[in-house]
Amino acid sequence: QVQLVESGGGSVQPGGSLRLSCATSGRLHVYSIGWFRQAPGKEREAVSCISSSDGKTWYADSVKGRFTISRDNAKNTVYLQMNSLIFEDTAVYYCHLEGTDYWGQGTQVTVSS
Repeated sequence: QVQLVESGGGSVQPGGSLRLSCATSGRLHVYSIGWFRQAPGKEREAVSCISSSDGKTWYADSVKGRFTISRDNAKNTVYLQMNSLIFEDTAVYYCHLEGTDYWGQGTQVTVSS
């Protein structure tokens, strides 16, 4: 059983920054990790992911250039640095181990003035 725990969410004004963390209980280096988000009344969508094998990254067009995903395998933690936040980034953010049913409990990000 692998546990995922997200942290780092909060409230921020437009243009602000937050860094989300996803700490895992398992051996992080064997998994590709994805960040997803779900806004009220909307479906969950993929935001970013990072490969286990070569560290390649992918970003949704809506966050490209503003968000950066990274991983620290020694700490079993994945990060999502979010800059230049906009209202549309408001959502609950989840991390997910690709190819598994393991999800974190989510962390709320609210962008408001």
